[in-house]
Amino acid sequence: MAVRIRLRRTGGKGQPSYRIVVADSRSPRDGRFIETIGHYNPRTDPATYEIDEQRARYWLSVGAQPSDPVARLLEKKGLIAERKLRYNVASAKEKAPAQPAAEEG
Repeated sequence: MAVRIRLRRTGGKGQPSYRIVVADSRSPRDGRFIETIGHYNPRTDPATYEIDEQRARYWLSVGAQPSDPVARLLEKKGLIAERKLRYNVASAKEKAPAQPAAEEG
């Protein structure tokens, strides 16, 4: 069973807030979950979040994989080191400077 730490949407239409949950990776976004370990509200300025650090460390130690948004929150909290994210990251080709074409002569 692959376990993920991810966001579960709550709140009304146009007013999202999220719970940080531990769930089976096959469960739908707002479906079954194992445990709630925190909450996240992006609508406040600045965004507020709270994570039960002890439970997050436990789930990470037994192999739970955080989703990209949760990984960013865990990095801010200092629970995990910076990691390469899977989405919304520029590729290495875009970051590399353009190399001039070799002249043939």
